[in-house]
Amino acid sequence: MFRPGGDLQVYLHREPIDFRAGINSLAVLVQETMALDPFTPAVFAFCNRRATG
Repeated sequence: MFRPGGDLQVYLHREPIDFRAGINSLAVLVQETMALDPFTPAVFAFCNRRATG
């Protein structure tokens, strides 16, 4: 079971993305668009166009 600590940061990318791109593309998106380090101990949440993902 995953129990996040009280200091866990969660980031939401609100623009829809194409999940077929893969994890490497998501890491680049976090780094370049969100100006964050994709390797930081945080949660990055994304959604697709229909908001089902």
